[in-house]
Amino acid sequence: MPLMKRLLAIATLIVACTVCAQAQDYRYEVGPALGMSGYLGDVNNSNMWKHPGAAGGVVFRYIRNSRWAFKANLLYAGISGNSNDMATKLPDGAYYEFKSSLFDVGAQAEFNFFNFGIGPKYKNQKRITPYMVAGAGLVIGTAGGGSVAFSLPLGIGVKYKIKERLNVGFEFTMRKSFGDKLDGLSDLYGVKHTFAKNTEWYSMALFTLTWEFSKRCTKCHYVE
Repeated sequence: MPLMKRLLAIATLIVACTVCAQAQDYRYEVGPALGMSGYLGDVNNSNMWKHPGAAGGVVFRYIRNSRWAFKANLLYAGISGNSNDMATKLPDGAYYEFKSSLFDVGAQAEFNFFNFGIGPKYKNQKRITPYMVAGAGLVIGTAGGGSVAFSLPLGIGVKYKIKERLNVGFEFTMRKSFGDKLDGLSDLYGVKHTFAKNTEWYSMALFTLTWEFSKRCTKCHYVE
Protein backbone atom coordinates (compact mmCIF):
# COMPACT_ATOMS: atom_id res chain seq x y z
CA MET A 1 0.00 0.00 0.00
CA PRO A 2 2.74 2.56 0.79
CA LEU A 3 4.23 1.81 -2.64
CA MET A 4 0.85 2.33 -4.32
CA LYS A 5 0.41 5.62 -2.50
CA ARG A 6 3.82 6.82 -3.64
CA LEU A 7 3.16 5.79 -7.24
CA LEU A 8 -0.21 7.57 -7.14
CA ALA A 9 1.42 10.70 -5.70
CA ILE A 10 4.09 10.66 -8.43
CA ALA A 11 1.45 10.20 -11.14
CA THR A 12 -0.59 13.10 -9.70
CA LEU A 13 2.53 15.28 -9.63
CA ILE A 14 3.33 14.49 -13.27
CA VAL A 15 -0.24 15.29 -14.37
CA ALA A 16 -0.23 18.53 -12.40
CA CYS A 17 3.07 19.59 -13.95
CA THR A 18 1.82 18.67 -17.43
CA VAL A 19 -1.34 20.75 -17.02
CA CYS A 20 0.72 23.58 -15.62
CA ALA A 21 3.09 23.49 -18.61
CA GLN A 22 0.27 23.30 -21.14
CA ALA A 23 -1.82 26.12 -19.65
CA GLN A 24 1.06 28.62 -19.57
CA ASP A 25 -1.05 31.16 -17.68
CA TYR A 26 0.54 34.55 -17.07
CA ARG A 27 -0.17 37.17 -14.44
CA TYR A 28 0.52 40.42 -16.30
CA GLU A 29 0.50 42.01 -19.73
CA VAL A 30 1.80 45.33 -21.02
CA GLY A 31 1.89 47.15 -24.33
CA PRO A 32 1.23 50.28 -26.36
CA ALA A 33 -2.12 51.82 -27.28
CA LEU A 34 -2.81 54.00 -30.32
CA GLY A 35 -5.95 55.57 -31.76
CA MET A 36 -7.99 58.76 -31.76
CA SER A 37 -9.83 60.97 -29.29
CA GLY A 38 -12.96 63.11 -29.26
CA TYR A 39 -14.53 65.79 -27.10
CA LEU A 40 -17.95 67.08 -26.01
CA GLY A 41 -18.25 70.31 -24.05
CA ASP A 42 -18.78 74.06 -24.19
CA VAL A 43 -17.32 74.32 -27.71
CA ASN A 44 -18.82 71.14 -29.13
CA ASN A 45 -22.19 69.94 -27.90
CA SER A 46 -23.30 67.57 -30.65
CA ASN A 47 -20.64 65.54 -32.50
CA MET A 48 -17.62 64.32 -30.50
CA TRP A 49 -15.75 63.38 -33.69
CA LYS A 50 -16.13 66.83 -35.27
CA HIS A 51 -12.45 67.52 -34.57
CA PRO A 52 -10.80 64.14 -33.84
CA GLY A 53 -7.39 64.13 -32.24
CA ALA A 54 -4.57 61.64 -31.82
CA ALA A 55 -4.47 59.41 -28.74
CA GLY A 56 -1.97 56.90 -27.43
CA GLY A 57 0.00 55.63 -24.49
CA VAL A 58 0.70 52.47 -22.56
CA VAL A 59 -1.54 49.98 -20.74
CA PHE A 60 -0.71 47.44 -18.04
CA ARG A 61 -3.02 44.60 -16.97
CA TYR A 62 -3.12 42.27 -14.01
CA ILE A 63 -4.88 39.12 -15.24
CA ARG A 64 -6.95 37.89 -12.29
CA ASN A 65 -8.43 34.98 -14.25
CA SER A 66 -9.92 34.24 -17.68
CA ARG A 67 -12.95 36.49 -16.96
CA TRP A 68 -11.51 39.39 -14.94
CA ALA A 69 -8.58 41.75 -15.46
CA PHE A 70 -7.51 44.98 -13.80
CA LYS A 71 -5.86 47.60 -15.97
CA ALA A 72 -3.76 50.71 -15.37
CA ASN A 73 -3.15 53.26 -18.12
CA LEU A 74 -1.05 56.29 -18.92
CA LEU A 75 -2.56 57.97 -21.98
CA TYR A 76 -2.32 61.12 -24.06
CA ALA A 77 -5.22 62.62 -26.04
CA GLY A 78 -5.46 65.72 -28.19
CA ILE A 79 -8.80 67.57 -28.22
CA SER A 80 -9.96 70.73 -29.97
CA GLY A 81 -13.10 72.73 -30.74
CA ASN A 82 -14.47 75.71 -32.61
CA SER A 83 -17.54 77.71 -31.59
CA ASN A 84 -18.50 78.29 -35.24
CA ASP A 85 -19.37 74.59 -35.49
CA MET A 86 -22.18 74.87 -32.92
CA ALA A 87 -25.84 75.61 -33.58
CA THR A 88 -25.98 77.52 -30.29
CA LYS A 89 -23.82 80.61 -29.84
CA LEU A 90 -21.57 81.70 -27.02
CA PRO A 91 -22.67 84.71 -24.91
CA ASP A 92 -22.66 87.94 -26.95
CA GLY A 93 -21.88 85.91 -30.06
CA ALA A 94 -18.24 85.50 -29.00
CA TYR A 95 -15.92 83.32 -31.04
CA TYR A 96 -13.75 80.74 -29.31
CA GLU A 97 -11.35 78.15 -30.57
CA PHE A 98 -9.03 75.91 -28.58
CA LYS A 99 -6.59 73.02 -28.70
CA SER A 100 -5.60 71.07 -25.65
CA SER A 101 -3.45 68.12 -24.64
CA LEU A 102 -4.93 65.72 -22.09
CA PHE A 103 -2.90 63.38 -19.92
CA ASP A 104 -4.97 60.56 -18.46
CA VAL A 105 -3.84 58.36 -15.56
CA GLY A 106 -6.35 55.74 -14.47
CA ALA A 107 -7.31 52.24 -13.41
CA GLN A 108 -10.19 50.09 -14.63
CA ALA A 109 -11.75 46.68 -14.12
CA GLU A 110 -12.50 44.56 -17.20
CA PHE A 111 -15.06 41.77 -17.42
CA ASN A 112 -14.71 39.33 -20.33
CA PHE A 113 -17.94 37.84 -21.70
CA PHE A 114 -16.07 34.58 -22.50
CA ASN A 115 -13.22 32.72 -20.81
CA PHE A 116 -10.31 34.39 -22.56
CA GLY A 117 -7.21 32.38 -23.36
CA ILE A 118 -5.66 29.34 -24.99
CA GLY A 119 -5.72 26.18 -22.90
CA PRO A 120 -7.11 22.66 -22.39
CA LYS A 121 -10.58 22.01 -23.83
CA TYR A 122 -12.14 21.51 -20.41
CA LYS A 123 -11.47 25.19 -19.62
CA ASN A 124 -13.69 26.23 -22.55
CA GLN A 125 -11.46 29.20 -23.35
CA LYS A 126 -11.90 31.45 -26.39
CA ARG A 127 -9.25 33.27 -28.38
CA ILE A 128 -11.61 36.23 -28.82
CA THR A 129 -13.97 37.91 -26.37
CA PRO A 130 -15.88 41.17 -26.02
CA TYR A 131 -15.57 42.87 -22.65
CA MET A 132 -16.89 45.74 -20.53
CA VAL A 133 -14.65 48.24 -18.75
CA ALA A 134 -15.23 50.78 -15.97
CA GLY A 135 -12.98 52.59 -13.53
CA ALA A 136 -11.67 55.93 -12.31
CA GLY A 137 -8.81 58.24 -13.12
CA LEU A 138 -7.26 61.68 -13.20
CA VAL A 139 -7.09 63.92 -16.26
CA ILE A 140 -4.75 66.89 -16.72
CA GLY A 141 -5.54 69.44 -19.45
CA THR A 142 -3.34 72.21 -20.87
CA ALA A 143 -5.99 74.66 -22.16
CA GLY A 144 -6.69 77.95 -20.37
CA GLY A 145 -3.72 77.79 -18.06
CA GLY A 146 -4.19 74.13 -17.20
CA SER A 147 -6.67 72.05 -15.20
CA VAL A 148 -6.87 68.85 -13.19
CA ALA A 149 -10.03 66.78 -12.71
CA PHE A 150 -11.23 63.33 -11.74
CA SER A 151 -12.56 61.21 -14.58
CA LEU A 152 -14.90 58.23 -14.90
CA PRO A 153 -14.21 55.95 -17.91
CA LEU A 154 -16.94 53.59 -19.16
CA GLY A 155 -16.72 51.51 -22.29
CA ILE A 156 -16.60 48.31 -24.28
CA GLY A 157 -13.90 46.45 -26.15
CA VAL A 158 -12.82 43.25 -27.83
CA LYS A 159 -9.64 41.16 -27.35
CA TYR A 160 -8.08 38.58 -29.64
CA LYS A 161 -5.23 36.26 -28.71
CA ILE A 162 -2.90 36.10 -31.71
CA LYS A 163 -0.81 33.45 -29.99
CA GLU A 164 -0.11 32.23 -26.49
CA ARG A 165 1.34 35.47 -25.06
CA LEU A 166 0.44 38.08 -27.69
CA ASN A 167 -2.92 39.89 -27.70
CA VAL A 168 -4.47 42.56 -29.88
CA GLY A 169 -7.51 44.57 -28.86
CA PHE A 170 -9.79 47.49 -29.61
CA GLU A 171 -11.48 49.57 -26.93
CA PHE A 172 -13.89 52.51 -26.97
CA THR A 173 -14.46 54.53 -23.81
CA MET A 174 -16.40 57.64 -22.89
CA ARG A 175 -14.73 59.49 -20.04
CA LYS A 176 -16.71 61.85 -17.85
CA SER A 177 -14.64 64.73 -16.51
CA PHE A 178 -15.63 66.01 -13.07
CA GLY A 179 -14.37 69.46 -13.93
CA ASP A 180 -15.26 72.16 -16.44
CA LYS A 181 -12.01 73.53 -17.80
CA LEU A 182 -10.65 70.96 -20.25
CA ASP A 183 -11.49 73.41 -23.05
CA GLY A 184 -10.39 76.47 -21.07
CA LEU A 185 -13.97 77.70 -20.55
CA SER A 186 -16.19 77.52 -17.49
CA ASP A 187 -19.63 78.61 -16.26
CA LEU A 188 -20.96 79.87 -19.59
CA TYR A 189 -24.37 81.61 -19.79
CA GLY A 190 -24.11 82.39 -16.08
CA VAL A 191 -24.72 78.75 -15.13
CA LYS A 192 -22.51 77.65 -12.25
CA HIS A 193 -21.17 74.13 -12.74
CA THR A 194 -20.48 71.80 -9.84
CA PHE A 195 -18.22 68.78 -9.28
CA ALA A 196 -20.88 66.32 -10.46
CA LYS A 197 -22.70 68.52 -12.97
CA ASN A 198 -20.78 69.91 -15.91
CA THR A 199 -20.71 69.66 -19.67
CA GLU A 200 -17.43 67.92 -20.49
CA TRP A 201 -16.74 64.44 -21.81
CA TYR A 202 -13.84 63.07 -23.82
CA SER A 203 -13.58 59.76 -25.62
CA MET A 204 -10.87 57.42 -26.81
CA ALA A 205 -10.95 54.72 -29.48
CA LEU A 206 -7.74 52.73 -29.05
CA PHE A 207 -6.04 49.72 -30.58
CA THR A 208 -3.75 47.84 -28.19
CA LEU A 209 -0.99 45.28 -28.62
CA THR A 210 0.02 43.56 -25.38
CA TRP A 211 2.57 40.95 -24.31
CA GLU A 212 1.98 38.63 -21.35
CA PHE A 213 4.70 37.83 -18.81
CA SER A 214 5.30 36.32 -15.35
CA LYS A 215 4.05 32.72 -15.46
CA ARG A 216 1.37 31.95 -12.93
CA CYS A 217 2.62 28.37 -12.51
CA THR A 218 6.35 27.76 -12.93
CA LYS A 219 6.96 24.91 -10.48
CA CYS A 220 4.93 21.97 -9.24
CA HIS A 221 5.24 21.10 -5.57
CA TYR A 222 4.17 17.87 -3.98
CA VAL A 223 2.36 18.26 -0.66
CA GLU A 224 1.79 15.05 1.31
